[in-house]
Amino acid sequence: MLRIGTIAADYKAIDLRAYDVRDLTLIADSFVICSAASEPQFKAIANGIRDRMKKAGVRLLRSEGEPRGGWRVLDYGIVIVHIFREEARAFYDLDGLWGDAPAIDLGSSEKPER
Repeated sequence: MLRIGTIAADYKAIDLRAYDVRDLTLIADSFVICSAASEPQFKAIANGIRDRMKKAGVRLLRSEGEPRGGWRVLDYGIVIVHIFREEARAFYDLDGLWGDAPAIDLGSSEKPER
């Protein structure tokens, strides 16, 4: 999971967070959530994670969503990555939904000032 966080950070993902959800759901052990400021950045983050994880021998089980919808999910089994456009992230509020889960430190990330 730290590798996914590093890759997302390499593509300047905004407000990069990870949660340990293993005690709250059966679908994954952790979620990585990040935002992109633009459609090109959204695509770069998603493609960068997918390509670099594949090179590392990590199999992508499922990918859903597209830039137009503002949300893409990359399912690696025990880790699920949620990449959002900022508006979609605020709307779906996964950070609020999973906010009771322990946070996992992925290092520093940029968060836009509001």
